Amino acid sequence: MITDPFIERAKKYVTLSNDHDLASIKCLFADDATYHSDYFGTYQGSDAIHAMMTSFFARFPDAYWEIPDYRNNEQNGVEFTFVMTGTDASTGEPVTRHGLERIYFTSTGLIQHIAVCKPKQ
Repeated sequence: MITDPFIERAKKYVTLSNDHDLASIKCLFADDATYHSDYFGTYQGSDAIHAMMTSFFARFPDAYWEIPDYRNNEQNGVEFTFVMTGTDASTGEPVTRHGLERIYFTSTGLIQHIAVCKPKQ
């Protein structure tokens, strides 16, 4: 069976996110990467993205993503729907979020851009 290298990289990103391995996640991003989330805003550069993720995992210390499948969406891109569950540490309330995530890679396999979209109403 032939595996798609971009899908494998996206799966690695999700696995590291579920493991809350911020140091390894940061290594997956190009220095000039961008990240946009309908939930949390826009970030430019791997340092800003890392700071946002550090804050996110502090707020949701048990965050976990379930991904039913991964699809190629464009050249060097992968997309997937997700369900994120966790507990908001600031309120103690459980949180469930649904969305669509698109990850675009550089020609060398680093993450160039991530877009996280809320489901359409």
